[in-house]
Amino acid sequence: MRALIQRVSRASVRLPSGETRAIGKGLLIYLGVGKDDTGETAKKLAEKIINLRIFSNADNKFDRSLLDEKGSALVISQFTLFANTKGGRRPDFTAAAHPDLARPLYERFSQMLCASGVSVAAGEFGAHMAIESLNDGPVTIWLDSDGL
Repeated sequence: MRALIQRVSRASVRLPSGETRAIGKGLLIYLGVGKDDTGETAKKLAEKIINLRIFSNADNKFDRSLLDEKGSALVISQFTLFANTKGGRRPDFTAAAHPDLARPLYERFSQMLCASGVSVAAGEFGAHMAIESLNDGPVTIWLDSDGL
């Protein structure tokens, strides 16, 4: 799995139906699922993200986690995080999991966040969505489950 996380003051997603889902202070998480990912991968990545100390303490040092802040998460499926651009000008997405594998792992990841006490809003898997965010910092971090 790959995740691009952004610390935000607020973020929202507008679904194809017109419904908007939003969070306040927390993390905007773009999540890609790879061919070899499993439920255990989703669990490890969720635990890493909710405990990652990327929120500032009173001394303005990164020392607080999403759990410490009682922040929210907006999770957006993003297979394009597995883009390979080495071969030419058109990205190759063959390392991304097929939707039949990716959807349940995307949902499991979100469920793991919820089970940890994080308020979660999510996009619509596989849909074209409009995402807005107000980055806080900015703080943007790339995580790959291969490095966990």
